Amino acid sequence: MKTKISFVLLVMIFIYTACEKGPGEGGTSTIRGKVITREYNGDFTVFRGEYPAAKEDVYIIYGDDLVYGDKFETNYDGTYEFNYLLEGNYRVFAYSKDTTDRFTTEEFAVIRDVEITEKNQVVEVPDIIIAK
Repeated sequence: MKTKISFVLLVMIFIYTACEKGPGEGGTSTIRGKVITREYNGDFTVFRGEYPAAKEDVYIIYGDDLVYGDKFETNYDGTYEFNYLLEGNYRVFAYSKDTTDRFTTEEFAVIRDVEITEKNQVVEVPDIIIAK
């Protein structure tokens, strides 16, 4: 009888822990922010201006995943929003040209780490500044 109870208890614990979800979709929280473009001339020696980055891709990584889980194209005013997220750690990023090497066409990720700590939370991410 004790063995049967122990087995049932063990199965219940396994089912309970297997149902716990990590970072990702399926929740009620939101991460949102804005991407700003700093525009330079072709060799990054002259700053031309700064404006909201319309139609730029912003990516989100859920927890410790190795690849991005979703992407969002910014609105006309540079804003983006990832909805229906669970509690956990996230990484939000967009790509920028490298202003330190005027001869490269390489881009790098401008990253913001974000944590959602409760349900129904709206987390405002500091601006992501990219160079073009």
